[in-house]
Amino acid sequence: MKIKSLGAAEVVTGSCHYIQTKEDSFLVDCGIFQGETEEKNYELIDCIAEDIDFVLITHGHLDHVGRLPLLYKQGFRGKIYATKATIDIAKVVLFDAANLMQEDYITRYKKSLRRGEKAKKPLYEPKDVRDMFKNIEFIEVDYNKKLKLTKNIQVVFKDAGHILGSSIIKLTIKEGSKKIITFSGDLGNKHNDILPPPEIIKKTDYLFCESTYGDRNHKPFKESIKEFRKTILETLKNDGNIIIPSFAIERTQEVLCALKDMYKEGLLPKKTQVFLDSPMGIKATNVYVKYHKQLSNKCNKYLKKDGHIFEFDILKYTTKVDQSKKINEVKKRAIIIAGSGMCNGGRVLHHLKNRIWDSKNTVLFVGYQAVGTLGRDIVNGEKWIRIYNEDILIQSKIVTINGFSAHADQSELLEWIKPMKNNLKTVFLIHGEKEKQEIFKQKIIEKLNLKTHIVKSKEIIGV
Repeated sequence: MKIKSLGAAEVVTGSCHYIQTKEDSFLVDCGIFQGETEEKNYELIDCIAEDIDFVLITHGHLDHVGRLPLLYKQGFRGKIYATKATIDIAKVVLFDAANLMQEDYITRYKKSLRRGEKAKKPLYEPKDVRDMFKNIEFIEVDYNKKLKLTKNIQVVFKDAGHILGSSIIKLTIKEGSKKIITFSGDLGNKHNDILPPPEIIKKTDYLFCESTYGDRNHKPFKESIKEFRKTILETLKNDGNIIIPSFAIERTQEVLCALKDMYKEGLLPKKTQVFLDSPMGIKATNVYVKYHKQLSNKCNKYLKKDGHIFEFDILKYTTKVDQSKKINEVKKRAIIIAGSGMCNGGRVLHHLKNRIWDSKNTVLFVGYQAVGTLGRDIVNGEKWIRIYNEDILIQSKIVTINGFSAHADQSELLEWIKPMKNNLKTVFLIHGEKEKQEIFKQKIIEKLNLKTHIVKSKEIIGV
């Protein structure tokens, strides 16, 4: 059996792992590259798409599903297995991505014409996404139910606690001897208000484990909430505004819960306004409400008491462009939650352009910023940024709170791996920056005495 990682190898994004047995070929995830590695998206997926029998999806984030329409365009006609919530989230994510790619292409096309150059076509268009969902069979799976994929392959999806519907994928493959191979997907931070903690795996032979925060531990969640509240209140009391670049899925819902708590406790000053300026974030929030039974007790208590989990009186959803532009008229005490989470597109760019130069304002980061993104540049202390061909001086306060992360930290990852120790032959590290993976590798060896290997891009691993 051969396993080749076609993404998320020594980088965080682009998750895609190709498994080839004597009789079957399949993928675990088929995600898009983001940040400085995004040019890799234009390469052909390094397998014959039409020979792929099926794809197993860990969750609906773009860096785990974003190349599915491209795989379809290249000839894939097999089945896709995922939880029902993941399929619903993937629809939101993929249509949003296709629309953004199309808009970006139109802008680049005009500029290229003026330079006498050719603009790169988008990876796919909304039509490709529609065709994929129409012509590909999506199989809805339930947590903890064994599913026979072929005569030699069995799979179990377990709750990863990362985002709604996210899964750990545990494969049992018979090829001569029986081998158990587990893909962690993205493991959730167990200290959050939205989802249950990741399920424990007790037995596996090989583990492909994410390592996004393998080099560090998050601040305790209660401390992060305290810092979040302090930042919000200090800015509002100085008549400033807060911009929160936020991932539409999970982080947005976490932030809404934190702000709802503040509102219910009477902490927010009078005339404060909260805007969720993210059509995708609004759609994702509705999906979370749809699957509320998978959420925490706290969320369900809010639903029972208020009739809604995330909404509160001073929160406004802005879906239309003119509604988004109107937020610029609010000069003080606005809290603006907008995408994209890494500031590499979306409505947050307009809000940064209009407010990041003002020292009264705060840009509050609550999520991971990949290398090569505008968000990473801001977090790293750049004094100037360029948005829509305009150079802008950064004078607002920049605050990063990593306790909101939807990823497990180093201690949680080690704690999650430990129950597998007796049977585990090798830990393969994926989904992380190389220098952070080196730190995590040494920590696994030191704490758990397990053979650990950092997977390289397109490296063929035999198990």
